[in-house]
Amino acid sequence: MFDLSFLHANSFYELTGLLLLVAIVGSIGLILKQPMIVSLIAAGILAGPSALDMVSSHENIEILAELGIAILLFLVGLKLDLKLINTLGPVSLATGLGQVLFTSVIGFLLGLLLGLDSITAIYVAVALTFSSTIIIVKLLSDKREADSLHGRIAIGFLIVQDLFVVLAMMMLSAYGVGAQPSTGDSAFVQIVKIIAYGLIMLAIVGVFIRYLATPIVSRIARSTELLIVFSIAWASLLAALGDHLGFGKELGGLLAGVSLASTPFREAIVARLSSLRDFLLLFFFIALGTQLDLSLLGAQVYPAMVFSLFVLIGNPLIVVIIMGFMGYRKRTGFLAGLTVAQISEFSLIFMTMGVSLGHVTAESLGLVTLVGLITIALSVYMITYSHFLYNWIEPMLTIFERKHPIRESSIEDHKKIEKKSYDIILFGLGRYGKAIAQYLRKEGFSILAVDFNPDEVQRWRNIGNDALYGDAFDQDLLSELPIENVKWVISAMPQHDLGITHEDPRLVLINALKQQHYTGRIAISTQRQHEKEMLHAKGADVVFMPFHDAAERAVERIVTFT
Repeated sequence: MFDLSFLHANSFYELTGLLLLVAIVGSIGLILKQPMIVSLIAAGILAGPSALDMVSSHENIEILAELGIAILLFLVGLKLDLKLINTLGPVSLATGLGQVLFTSVIGFLLGLLLGLDSITAIYVAVALTFSSTIIIVKLLSDKREADSLHGRIAIGFLIVQDLFVVLAMMMLSAYGVGAQPSTGDSAFVQIVKIIAYGLIMLAIVGVFIRYLATPIVSRIARSTELLIVFSIAWASLLAALGDHLGFGKELGGLLAGVSLASTPFREAIVARLSSLRDFLLLFFFIALGTQLDLSLLGAQVYPAMVFSLFVLIGNPLIVVIIMGFMGYRKRTGFLAGLTVAQISEFSLIFMTMGVSLGHVTAESLGLVTLVGLITIALSVYMITYSHFLYNWIEPMLTIFERKHPIRESSIEDHKKIEKKSYDIILFGLGRYGKAIAQYLRKEGFSILAVDFNPDEVQRWRNIGNDALYGDAFDQDLLSELPIENVKWVISAMPQHDLGITHEDPRLVLINALKQQHYTGRIAISTQRQHEKEMLHAKGADVVFMPFHDAAERAVERIVTFT
């Protein structure tokens, strides 16, 4: 198409060309109002061998991609509370294993029905069980839902999947081909070694958390620059150690974050590394694009469509069924289930290993490649617009929900709340929301807070306040709120990166209040000046602009003392 071979003469030229390509494709995606992750995947495919073939420094790209993955999982680990393991561990394990088993068995049978031989059907079925932890965590982070109940459960069973990936890769490496050289050990011995290494690493991290984390980070935090360097180094160290011991960079990076989650500096680390994470993840998608050889697709369209529908519908469905059986609401199960509606980059690596071993042909690799392109692209939209999609199919999910979802306390909480009367209902218990609530309480107002982070809800209750788990998209919760005597409904919720869309929780809240004939006033917060008039037009009586309002208040105080 274009002769870009001159880029290969110098690694800096190549890097510059890749960044320009991402900027151009990203700008087009922004104009078309597409999720940024779709633009990144498109840029990666364009940079790959099937299009512009811009990448020759594969090793450099891989290093940057791996560093981005380590930092991404490190930041996720920083937000995890070890106390959640007792409550979310069982559902994550059951859902992760259940989904892997279901996908493997049904995928194998589908493969046979589509005319694949038994070996190829097994490979394809196993490849379909892998979901992309990197893509899902990035989407949940962009939507500010990584801290929600469904987000935490999803991250939990994605980790279970990652462990299954490790085991599957080891089974192949036992034949002498894989990411690591064969050690001569049997697969069973390798598994035992990895379990032992994992327990040792967990013990070391536990000792670090108990005795060293806070003292060390407190000293380092005296220098902001050193805190950033230390955080990156720590994430890289445990990611490298996890990879060396056989259970992957992802789990190592996650453990690095968990080890610092108890320190008082975790929010500062998250704030300073978020932009670097997003930059480095560009190279993950570029590296992913270089693995996609579109020339292999051939006549695989029909079987790829069948397998894609199976992944897009069957995988989320099994998650909904398992979580419903365990006592979670259909909404939580559905939102968590959407995260497994695609296959992973590891699916391609797994199939490539099969081709190298001579177990499967290049055509089967092309089949899985096409399934990957279809499911990744469509699942991005499904997750981005998950709440709209849930409202559309919610009636069909009722059969998967228990009459009394015992794992979510919100139903019983509603019964207690219904008997009370409040002046104000506040959505969002972040720093801004809690500050508003505390000032309003000092003025004598009674407040009911609503937040999707179960930790924040529990902390708010522990100091004697009323709170419910949920968010503006939860129609069941909204219909049960005691709004009769409420004077103000205030939204201090985090904002969607796409700006004001039909998926914007603030608009969902305003529309829901209108449908319930709410007669009080509505206050909405925004960080964007251009949204102010639009929110007023949609029905907000007051629009807060936290930084602007704080600056204005600061000037007033300065003028008062002048």
